[in-house]
Amino acid sequence: MSKLTKLISKTKALYSPVRAEHSRYFFKTGPGQYGAGDVFWGLSVPETRVLAREFSDLSLAEVAGLLANKVHELRLIGLTILVNQYQAAKTDLERQKIYNFYLKNRAAANNWDLVDLSVYKIMGDYLVRHPHKRAILYRLIKSKNIWERRLAMVSTIAFIRNHESAEVLKLAALLLNDQEDLMHKASGWMLRELGKRDEQSLVDFLDQYASLMPRTMLRYAIERLAEPKRLKYLKIKRKVL
Repeated sequence: MSKLTKLISKTKALYSPVRAEHSRYFFKTGPGQYGAGDVFWGLSVPETRVLAREFSDLSLAEVAGLLANKVHELRLIGLTILVNQYQAAKTDLERQKIYNFYLKNRAAANNWDLVDLSVYKIMGDYLVRHPHKRAILYRLIKSKNIWERRLAMVSTIAFIRNHESAEVLKLAALLLNDQEDLMHKASGWMLRELGKRDEQSLVDFLDQYASLMPRTMLRYAIERLAEPKRLKYLKIKRKVL
C-alpha cells in the first residue's frame, strides 16, 4: 500500500456523519452557494493536523493527488503538508519549488478555510522574500474566481507581520466594489490587522474610502479602533461606486 493510499484510508476511517453534515451546512455546500458540491468526511481540524504530521514526507506528486481529491479534508491535509514542508525548507530553491507548486494547484483552495490556512504561510511569505514577484497579487485580485481574489487579499497577513502596509491598502482599495460578502470580510479583516500595527495607515485609508466601503468591510476594519473613531466612520453614509 502506497503512502498516499494509506493516508486516504486512515482519513476515511475517521468519517463522522454528524460532523460531515455540520460541515456541509457550515461551508455552504448547497446549490448556488460558494461551496456547492464539496464533499466532507467530517474530520476535526486537530485530526487533519495529526495526519498531516504523520505523512509530512509525502512527495509533491503525492500531495497533488490529495489536492485533486473531491474530499475537502483530503485537500485540507494536502495543504497542511505543503505548509509544513515550506516552513521546514532550508533553501530558497526549496521554497520556490513549493511556492510554484502551490500556485499551480491553487484551485484546490476552493473554500475560505483552505485559503486562510495556507496562503499567507506559503505565497505571502514567499512574496515577502521576493517583492519583485508581487504582480501575481494584482492578477489574482482581478480574477472572476472568488477564491483567487481571497488568495491575493489574505496573503497580505505576511506583509502586515513584516511591517508593510502598501500592498494591503492597494488590494483592499481594489475590492471596494466586490460583490461577495466573503471578500468584504477578508479585506476588512486585513485592514483591521494592519490597524493593530499601524493605526495611522488604517485611519488614512478610512478617511479616503469609508464612504465607498461595503458595510461588512467597514465594520471589520474598524473593530479595534476606539469607540469615538468607530462611531465616526459608522455614521458616514455609503456611496455606491
